[in-house]
Amino acid sequence: MRRTRGLSAALATVLAAGLTAVVAPQAAAISESVAFTADDLPTWQTNGIVWALAQADGVVFAGGTFSAVRPPEGGTGSEREALNFVALDAATGAPTDCDLSFTVSSGTATVRALAVSPDEETLYVGGYFGAVNGTAVSSVAAIDIDTCTPRSGFHAAFPATVRALAVTEDTVYAGGDFTSVSGQPRERFAAVDAGNGAVRPFTANVDEPGRAIEITPDGRHALLGGDFFTVNGQNSHALAVVDAASGAVKRAYGSGFIPTASVVKDIDTDGTGFYTGNEGTGGGVFDGRIALDLGTFDQRWRDTCLGATQAVESHQDVLYSASHAHDCSGVGEFPDGRRQHFLAQPTTSTAKLGWFPDTNDGLGESIGPRALTVSSKDGVRYLWSGGEFTTVNGAPAQGLTRFASTGDVGAPTVPVIGADAVAPGKVKVRWRTSLDNDDSRLVYRIYRNGSGTPLATVDADSVYWERPQASFTDTTVTPGSTYTYRVTASDPVGNTSALSATTSVTVPRTAEPYAAAVLADGPDLYWRHDERTTPYVGDSSAGDHSGVMSGGPALGEAGATAGNGTSYGFDGTDDRLHGDRRTTVGSAYSLETWFRTTTTRGGKLVGFGNNTTRNSGSYDKHIYMANDGRLFFGARGSSTNTVSSPARYNDGKWHHVVGTQGPGGMTLYVDGARVAGSSLYTTHQNYAGYWRVGGDNLSGWPSRPSSDNFAGRLDETAVYPTVLPAARVAAHHQAATRQGDTITSVQASEDTYVNEGSKSTAYGSATSLAVRGSSGYEAYLRFELPQAPAGTVLTGAALEVRTDSSASAGSADTVPVRPVTGDWTEEGTTWNTRPALGPATLGTLTPPAAPSSAAAVELDVAALRAALGGQYGVALTSAGTDALWLWSSEAPAASGTPRLVLTFSPQ
Repeated sequence: MRRTRGLSAALATVLAAGLTAVVAPQAAAISESVAFTADDLPTWQTNGIVWALAQADGVVFAGGTFSAVRPPEGGTGSEREALNFVALDAATGAPTDCDLSFTVSSGTATVRALAVSPDEETLYVGGYFGAVNGTAVSSVAAIDIDTCTPRSGFHAAFPATVRALAVTEDTVYAGGDFTSVSGQPRERFAAVDAGNGAVRPFTANVDEPGRAIEITPDGRHALLGGDFFTVNGQNSHALAVVDAASGAVKRAYGSGFIPTASVVKDIDTDGTGFYTGNEGTGGGVFDGRIALDLGTFDQRWRDTCLGATQAVESHQDVLYSASHAHDCSGVGEFPDGRRQHFLAQPTTSTAKLGWFPDTNDGLGESIGPRALTVSSKDGVRYLWSGGEFTTVNGAPAQGLTRFASTGDVGAPTVPVIGADAVAPGKVKVRWRTSLDNDDSRLVYRIYRNGSGTPLATVDADSVYWERPQASFTDTTVTPGSTYTYRVTASDPVGNTSALSATTSVTVPRTAEPYAAAVLADGPDLYWRHDERTTPYVGDSSAGDHSGVMSGGPALGEAGATAGNGTSYGFDGTDDRLHGDRRTTVGSAYSLETWFRTTTTRGGKLVGFGNNTTRNSGSYDKHIYMANDGRLFFGARGSSTNTVSSPARYNDGKWHHVVGTQGPGGMTLYVDGARVAGSSLYTTHQNYAGYWRVGGDNLSGWPSRPSSDNFAGRLDETAVYPTVLPAARVAAHHQAATRQGDTITSVQASEDTYVNEGSKSTAYGSATSLAVRGSSGYEAYLRFELPQAPAGTVLTGAALEVRTDSSASAGSADTVPVRPVTGDWTEEGTTWNTRPALGPATLGTLTPPAAPSSAAAVELDVAALRAALGGQYGVALTSAGTDALWLWSSEAPAASGTPRLVLTFSPQ
């Protein structure tokens, strides 16, 4: 790109227009190596397309096809005429007092290339135009920067569009559509004297348009890019290295280096290499970037992302690019899907850094950004981009945008949280990692029971196409108690998301039979389908291999296994789940899920594919149903190998299906029994992809159903890195019928408190309850206890309360819980009429010290077991002087009201 320094003070005068410079200490928040935040700054806008950028001494020049500029959205000032050119202050984004108009007598004038001389005195402009401020020129002009006027001594006539410029101390190099310069034959590349425009001997004739030209840092070579297939008669497509003085070919790039349907749109250099931005059309194209060595001109790396690259800019060992990248699966990154218009990667690698500001496609050819340049002012660096976009980061911004090296103010997105507990003594708190467009590594803080102090912190990486699950296992929990959790995400300078939604989990007293059986076999992925918050699908395995919903599966209906779990409903049209992390599958694996359906259109239940929301191009290792209800398990070896069930299972009942493959072959199990298999089918297709549930491509597979998408309910999906033995498959099926703990939550049907300081006052309608020894407060709660479910016995009872929001709600005093033996009513009980209490202590509550915080106390199980099926009252008492204030059952927030959590375990 065109990197220049310096500008005179005359050109740097800024028209304030409501904008202020961004001057701040250097931010340390941005992802490692990235020099700019992803937060776009306000900048004046064009009414058309910006094709070219250059900069000098804190001023950015923009050229294109537009007729006016206007203030940014919400800024002050008025639209003004700007015929294909504007100069802007790098730090404010406002126009300077340099006003140049590029016009043509017929046709549409346009500026396509800009470059500043090394002595910082001249701006060279290329494009298609016949005059600058009325002074006749021919598609290239030299502008005196100090006076902002055309240099009268520069005469170079280009009869067709100039698309690229590069400048040394004495020479201007040009590329474009022309076949002569000042009447001398020069086919699409040429060089002229930087002072007077006289044509240089340099001859590098090509057969198709030239689009990019750069001079190597040593000044010895010119790097050419474009549409061409020959250079000076020698085969070299889209890229060539020629002698900077003569134009003689020094390195040609033969057939296949860049596909014939692809071209080079831009070239940039740094101290060790040069980089190409490429655009292609049709199938089998190359749209990405190539890094080449300046010493050998050999390729260092090649980034095969699809989505035409329009501009590249190397800055501090990072290559920034403007494109509309939509498929980077070729380099192990995001699959074909949404377009991402800016990328950053090390100059040594194809791996993308965590910097993802974005635009829309915009006007014209719907390309998005087309030009990049870096400018500095007052110690702050700015990355500018121009193009045909009309939004930046989702907000209106047309033609121009900029990003600074300071001022990272964007907070990460709010984590989407879940939690589960399948065994006594631990809770797995898990969340879908957040997105921050300039920080890929974030810090997550986990808060329990409303506390303002984090229980733990976890660091985790995420980028927009891969936001895998992060988790924390809380081992400081009590069986039978309920806990709430929330999570925040912070970037390295402290920009912090809002708290996540609250997730609640009750710790079992005995292990859940089915979940324990699955986890005992070491799954890499275990989606229990219990999440209630879209689009996150939590993973209960140690692999943290979460999923994402698309379409909109129906949540919350009872699941396939005994207990409290739920399932997801799929509509057979577009409801699907996909893994949130790209992975590969080893030589042995097992798939497991439960399903219930009456469909006659079939569909895929579970499988592996190389895409996420779109149908995959590579797809196998799947279980699908034919129209008639038979199940097929298939993997692609030398052909599409399948085994299938003889029976039909679209009968509206829950069924358990497992498919295994390994060196011993392929086996299909239904409801715990082997129904099909083959020892011949030992291999599958090897590719990186995503686990899919509910639908994906089935083209070319035997008995292909009418629908790729499954209509019905699915539950308890697991993937294992081993072949499950038949005995374990049967054990899983049997475990699904065994009852684990039944958790019942009972809110207080009545509650009140009494006050020694107001002995005749009843507080039954109050939204808070008070407890204190002196002067006295006592609180009373009544619960309607259920009978024990058949085959179970009460094994645990926990009273859960929450302090109200008053600053002094917490207490340092313990609170004994005692049975109420006397009569009382919510409306009529006062200090004078308070009920008698039993002598026993059911449990002692240690209250929180802070407001809006939860607490729990285990109660005497035997006492409550004897009262099942009837009413039971408890009193909260204290001997201390520090009052405790709790939400009552009349509180507006139901989650804070007192409740009993009863655990019934199998006998």
